Amino acid sequence: MSGHHHHHDHDHDNHFTPIEARVKALESLMVAKGYVDPAALDAIVDTYETKIGPRNGARVVARAWVDPDFAARLKADGTAAVAELGFGGRGGEHTVACFNTPDEHNLIVCTLCSCYPWPLLGLPPVWYKSPPYRSKAVLDPRGTLADFGLTLPEGQRIRVWDSTAETRFLIIPMRPAGTEGWSEEKLASIVNRDAMIGTGLPRVEDADRGTAS
Repeated sequence: MSGHHHHHDHDHDNHFTPIEARVKALESLMVAKGYVDPAALDAIVDTYETKIGPRNGARVVARAWVDPDFAARLKADGTAAVAELGFGGRGGEHTVACFNTPDEHNLIVCTLCSCYPWPLLGLPPVWYKSPPYRSKAVLDPRGTLADFGLTLPEGQRIRVWDSTAETRFLIIPMRPAGTEGWSEEKLASIVNRDAMIGTGLPRVEDADRGTAS
């Protein structure tokens, strides 16, 4: 037996997870071969981090809560209504807003792949793309919501919307009680991503956190 002992009391330089390390390696290779421009990659990352994402969808929901005329336009033509707030583009060419009511709760899924309203919600979460979610959301929507900790009244039916490459859906949850008199910005802060997919609800307690993600 070797008498050498390797003590792990130093810091490793590689702090990436295996997946992150593979992505970094692939990115470095593509940059080295001139296939991609690092500045273009930075612009894409900045776009998804700061310009699109759940905060955009939350603004749409909050506007619908405070402006009945906007809500009517959103219901009639989602694509045109969200364009009023400056949102659109790839993944948002045909947006349909689905309004939750006391009688009906809406849930979105993409059974084929991972179609998602990118301009309004950013990149889809990993579970949205997973086969178990894509199948169970259709076969057992109430059970799916229970998996997310969401239990709806028995009398509230659940309508499942299957996204396609052409049509993307945005759930407009009901405005929670106790938010009367709130500013549009404060209302947007309680609209989280899951509420706009239908696997969650707006959380009044999120208002103090000032985030919509």
